[in-house]
Amino acid sequence: MTSGNENGSQRFQDIQDAVSERYSGIAERVLAEAATVDRQDTGELTLDFIQNVDPGQSCCVSDQSDPSSANCGSSASELSDVGGERTSKGSMLYSEEQAAELPDSALDASLGCGNPVALAELNSGETILDLGSGGGIDCFLAARQVGLDGEVWGLDMTPSMIRLARWNAEKIEAKNVRFRLGEIEDIPFQSDHFDTVISNCVINLSTDKARVFREVFRVMKPGGKLRVSDMVWTRNISQEERGDAEAWASCIAGALPLTEYLEIITRAGFVDATADYEDNDRGVTSAYVSAMKPR
Repeated sequence: MTSGNENGSQRFQDIQDAVSERYSGIAERVLAEAATVDRQDTGELTLDFIQNVDPGQSCCVSDQSDPSSANCGSSASELSDVGGERTSKGSMLYSEEQAAELPDSALDASLGCGNPVALAELNSGETILDLGSGGGIDCFLAARQVGLDGEVWGLDMTPSMIRLARWNAEKIEAKNVRFRLGEIEDIPFQSDHFDTVISNCVINLSTDKARVFREVFRVMKPGGKLRVSDMVWTRNISQEERGDAEAWASCIAGALPLTEYLEIITRAGFVDATADYEDNDRGVTSAYVSAMKPR
């Protein structure tokens, strides 16, 4: 007879495998395209990048046959307008001004449901951690805000995403950004290290969100800030909706009810946990979640 623990472990592994396969495939595709080199008349080497994200690639909920139906909620829509019009690349949640200073290979691998850096209130000289950093887009935006006196770390469990992020960092000569392989349930950094922890549509992918937030609390300095964009449910959901590993990897089934999400953050030790979002008839939306570690 199979025990409950064995069933739980297998479910965790199935979900982790589905998430890893999905995001590894995206990173490898972008890396392959970025490695395609054309020689212009000037003799200089230029990189030929993908210009549009695949339908359904983002964590935003959409009909894959109609990517324009993506609904990330008001927080994502508002954040996308910071500093200019929406970009047509990546997750379409970054301004043209932001996108212009980033490699297309970072935008094309962006799978977020918001722009947490836009409202993170980062300061020069701070140390930042991005959970599930993917191609590095939020790390690079954060790096500009903290300056060369600051430091930004990206953490991702997918080796191909780490390779892509490091490739992007080298391309834009990001001196204060580094990437590390690891899992958000077991953050490989010392305690009381980061001023701010950000994440963009990644924590919902974890099957142990309570452990994630305990780890975030541990590595954050007293008085540190948590700034997360994530998918949440605003209605009751069925076991069937929670059960599909591929839906989980698409940032839907793994999302929690908003009240439960905030309760887990509070139980981890954070204070002032709040969320900005706009409800919709689907019952799942993106929310901008903030909290802080007491001093």
